[in-house]
Formats: sequence, C-alpha cells, structure tokens
Amino acid sequence: MFNQTDTLQFLEDLLNINSPTGYTKQAIDFLRTEIEKLGVKTSTTHKGNLIAYIEGEDTSVTRALSGHVDTLGLMVRSINSDGTLNLTKLGGPLTPTLDGEYCDIITRSGHVYTGTILSTSPSIHVFKDASKKDRDIDNLVVKIDERVVSKEDVERKLGIQNGDIVAYDPKTVVTSSGFVKSRFLDDKASVALLVSLIKAIKAEDVKPKTNLQFIFTAYEEVGHGASYLPEEITELLAVDMGCIGEDLECTEYDVSICAKDSSGPYDYEMVSSLIEYAKEEELDYAVDIYPMYGSDASAALSGGANIKAALIGPGVANSHGMERTHVDALLNTFKLLVKYVEN
Repeated sequence: MFNQTDTLQFLEDLLNINSPTGYTKQAIDFLRTEIEKLGVKTSTTHKGNLIAYIEGEDTSVTRALSGHVDTLGLMVRSINSDGTLNLTKLGGPLTPTLDGEYCDIITRSGHVYTGTILSTSPSIHVFKDASKKDRDIDNLVVKIDERVVSKEDVERKLGIQNGDIVAYDPKTVVTSSGFVKSRFLDDKASVALLVSLIKAIKAEDVKPKTNLQFIFTAYEEVGHGASYLPEEITELLAVDMGCIGEDLECTEYDVSICAKDSSGPYDYEMVSSLIEYAKEEELDYAVDIYPMYGSDASAALSGGANIKAALIGPGVANSHGMERTHVDALLNTFKLLVKYVEN
C-alpha cells in the first residue's frame, strides 16, 4: 500500500520547488495539478490554502488532515553600497546553518538570480573574527552571482528591490540506508505522505470512514496557516514534523504523537485513539510534549475553530536547520494515517 519509491520521488520534486512562506503559489499549483490528475476535486481559499475533497462512507461527518507547503526562507531587507543584500527572516530558520548556502533571489518581475549567503566576515585570511562572529541574521548577506559593485547596479541592472524573496537550496539526498537529508522536510515530508494517502484512497486500498478534506496550508511557518477552516469540519489532524532532542522520546524512525505543544494540550480522546491505533498496528511511535512548537491545528484552535484537534508526524532531526528523517518514520506515519481515516 505504501509506495516508498513514488513517495520519495514526489517529495524530491516538491522540495525542489521554492516555497518560502508568502511565496507558495508555484508549490500549491504543483500540488493541485498532481491531485486533480487523480480525479480529486480541489479548491483554493482566498489566502492560498489548497483543499482536496474525498467522500467517505459517512457523508454527514467531515474531518480534515493538514500539512503545510510553506517553508522557511529569507527576504531582501536592504541593499548595501557594495551590492550585497541584507536579509530578514521568513519564519524561524536556524541562521548559523545558512552561512555558505547557495540561494535564489526572486524579483517581483519574475527574474531569478543565484547567489551565496555569507557571513559579513567570510574569509579566515582577511577577518580576525571570521571563525568567531555570530551568524545571526544581521551578520549574513547575499553575494549575487552577477557583476555588480554598487546598490545602483543591483537596482538598475538586476531589478532587485527590498522585499524580494531569497530561497535557499534544500540540498536533498536520499541515502542507500534509508535516510532522507534535506532542508524543509518540515513540512514537505508530511505533504508527500498526505498525497500518498490520497493516491491509496483513489486506488481503493484505503476506505475512509467519513468525508475528508486534505488542507495544504501556505502560512504555517508564521503561525496562521489553518487559522481558517470550513465550518463543516469537526476534527483536524495536523501532520507535521515530530521533534527529536533533549527530553523527547521520538527518533528518526518513529511516528510522533504530540500530546501538548506551546499552545496547550491536544484533544485527549483523539490523542488516546491515535496511541491505540499505533499499538494495534505495532508501529514504532513516541508520545511527546513539544516545548517550542505550534502547528496548523493550534492555529485553527486559536482562530476560533469549533473542532477537536491532534498532531502527528514523522520524526525529523535538526529542525529548522539541515533536517533528517528515515523512510521508517515515513512508513510508520503513513500507516497511522491509514488507520485514522479508516476509523
């Protein structure tokens, strides 16, 4: 039922589409095309979220599953006199990991230029503080791969301006041992799993108990991805990365079930059911508390949605940096999703 090869290929294709939060139309269009190929009806909300509709056995109840297509990113804050670009964050990237990364600068007119994100002290042979300088957002710049030496060159020759998107490379690698290494597994790994679930439903390998809406959100990284939900939805299962680290049980091989995050506890009955499903399916799973985390489910609750809500996802290490998971985590998450929609 779980097509690993297809899921990983879809994930790689999606990872290679730039979609920093606020610049997601291309990724949403890609998802819409791929989902509609399956004969599934979709719609797009005013804020840019994509919804796919699946009919279930009980058409009087509508549950939703969400994943977010927006990623971390950067934006041009200002242009320096030497033609380098100052930056502001989109979401919360771990900025020390960005020093030396290749990037695209996307102008409002649609031109794309390449560049490198660098420390303002980028050479050990020149700058005494090169190895010690903080790699925070105020000490990183983009050096553009064009012959520019001034602010005027950047503005007039290239048409780059403040507010242009800067998207950095995902650097995706899938190893022979099953590890998936890439930026933006948060949350494109979950999106790929949700699309694989839609494919399994359409192939009639999975029988949904209720009507389902698959919601792919565009602003999760800034806190309001699923803050609006259609009124008919009674329950939302957010699918997002599982945290790994100090005081947490989750590993890169598990499906994580979140009992509570920064916004508060998730629905007790939903979480209990998900734990029982994981046990029944003999999955590798962990139940954890996420200390510094919010999700589409917490955004929906904060937005006033009258729903039950829960959160699961594959274990992902090094969140908001150079992330890593394993195909076993994808498989365990997929199996739990199947059990959820069938009950």
